[in-house]
Amino acid sequence: MNREEFPMLKTGNIYLDNGATTWKPQSVIDKITEYYTKYTANAHRGDYDISLKVDNEYENARDLVKEFINARTRKEIIFTSGTTDSLNIIAEGFFKSNLEPGDEIIITESEHASNVLPWFRLAKTNGVIIKFCPLDENHYVTLNNLKKIITNRTKLISLAMITNVIGDLRPIKEICQFAHENNIFVVVDGAQSVPHIKTDVQDLDCDFLAFSAHKMCGPTGIGVLYGKYELLDSLEPRNLGGGMNESFDTIDEVYLKPLPTRLEAGTPNIAGAIGLGAAIEFLNCIGMDNITNHERSLRKYLINKLKKIPHISIINEESDSGVVAFNVDGIFAQDVAVYLNKYHICVRAGNHCAKILKNEVGVKNTVRLSIYIYNTNEELDKVVELLKDKDKILREML
Repeated sequence: MNREEFPMLKTGNIYLDNGATTWKPQSVIDKITEYYTKYTANAHRGDYDISLKVDNEYENARDLVKEFINARTRKEIIFTSGTTDSLNIIAEGFFKSNLEPGDEIIITESEHASNVLPWFRLAKTNGVIIKFCPLDENHYVTLNNLKKIITNRTKLISLAMITNVIGDLRPIKEICQFAHENNIFVVVDGAQSVPHIKTDVQDLDCDFLAFSAHKMCGPTGIGVLYGKYELLDSLEPRNLGGGMNESFDTIDEVYLKPLPTRLEAGTPNIAGAIGLGAAIEFLNCIGMDNITNHERSLRKYLINKLKKIPHISIINEESDSGVVAFNVDGIFAQDVAVYLNKYHICVRAGNHCAKILKNEVGVKNTVRLSIYIYNTNEELDKVVELLKDKDKILREML
């Protein structure tokens, strides 16, 4: 799908580590290059033509994000350095001052570190209690299991919409509805969902959403914090400095700008934001439903072939995403990854920043294949063919 758009395909690699980052289409590369070669200037600081061009491109990117996730207003879109940054801003800027000792935060053991460690820190500093929602037999989150552990002290549920190892698609809309009926906030880690499925924050009714550009054909170092306006408006800025203040005459006379500028102190990642805008335009041209269907078709194709190999153990046979986690019996996951690399196949091996997932699945390390737009059945055939012969893997690892 649109393979001709990706220069990295000319390297001859088969890239199946899209959960970590994605390759970039030429249109995104060209857009970033254009900024650096034709109108480099700072944003929101100049009164000359190329600076005004920067302002227009930067704010156009915000509008593209707003439409992409269907936020109510562009003021609900804050540019950050990525999902990790966004989740930390939410934790420190909003929940640190809104949670009391004994309040409960619900997460799962299949969350990425970025959706675990900020809450662990709040548990240390604020005395809040971290609770883990039990997963079902497929390692999925269900609303019924959440209901079992919610109490009148539960104030926050923070979940990935799609996890980066199990790849399960959580029922976020139903969770938000139940949570809000019980005065519970919902934070969504969208790093693995926004690039792969159509996302409508108004339909979901989540309170906050975080995601990164580099996992959706955009550049690294730029991401998005979405929040409902009234919540963002009460969020304490983590960074203070240039661009986000109206004036500061004395200690007691500091006046900050309104959203979204108030939460974007300093010179922003201008090229990153512009590149994110170009990535969204690229994805819109393909169509998010087409991307979802392509990934699911490839995953089904791969699972059916892997199931026929007796020495392959699939961790997440059932999943609605393009993530497949597996092991080769008796061979360390990273050895499998190194073996595949000899044939220019790029996969991930390890715990994938989900270090407490082992408590659920009973396995610490796995090989992860994560599929995206440019992957094909033929590429997956090559992977399967290399995994069929366990003796070959062992010989080449010696």
